[in-house]
Amino acid sequence: MRALVRSLALVATLASLPAIAANTPDPKLKALVDGPQRSVEFKARDVARKPLEALSWAGVKPGQTVVELWPAGGYWTEILAPYETGTGKYEAAVNSRTPASDRGKEALAKFTTKLQGLNDKAEIVEFNPQVEQLVAPGSADVVFNGRNLHNWMASGFAEKAMQLSYAALKPGGILILEDHRASTAKPQDPKAENGYVREDYAIALAEKAGFKLDKKSELYANPRDTKDYEKGVWTLPPTLALKDQDKAKYEAIGESDCFLLVFVKPKK
Repeated sequence: MRALVRSLALVATLASLPAIAANTPDPKLKALVDGPQRSVEFKARDVARKPLEALSWAGVKPGQTVVELWPAGGYWTEILAPYETGTGKYEAAVNSRTPASDRGKEALAKFTTKLQGLNDKAEIVEFNPQVEQLVAPGSADVVFNGRNLHNWMASGFAEKAMQLSYAALKPGGILILEDHRASTAKPQDPKAENGYVREDYAIALAEKAGFKLDKKSELYANPRDTKDYEKGVWTLPPTLALKDQDKAKYEAIGESDCFLLVFVKPKK
């Protein structure tokens, strides 16, 4: 009888191993999150942005083709670009490869230099209202967007941004969407002038383009965020738009309350 009990216990343990393994972060990803290729400034934001947890939960894996939309200074780039070396591919979709302003040119040059040091096979493409194709249709496994939807709404680009992302993905590919979460107590401002986007509004935009919501996470939930600031979401860290005015108060609130969503391009 005892032998039978031990055998049943062993079967139960073995049956649980795949589930445990599925929830264990990839060691390569963890090493890159902790790695020396990342800037001290960006590492300091990990408490709020939780890159290891977010990317593991979303389903980003080595060997995929990952397109990052509007990577800005490269918080996620410092992780995603080296993660997709080897059999994977990383593509950075910037607003323009030929910026008009000196500031824009300087920022792009700085980002390009950084990217080459992270992954010398990485590519830079354009993503703006004028382009008709993000990357080769059906070529991407993942399109990643970290807090840019409100910017696209401000410029009337949100719907097309979703359409371009959908076309870029393989059937079964995923769109990862993160942004500052607006209160449901008020209608959505179509321009998102305060930087906040209602979660249901974001879901509707993605679904209109053909995506299906796969899952959502409360990883970035912040109940301290009252979402009613003089300078919008930029009042909070890391921007601190009011500078020293009530700085301690806003630092205590922390970075904004955000949604984190994963959408799938359906297989036909």
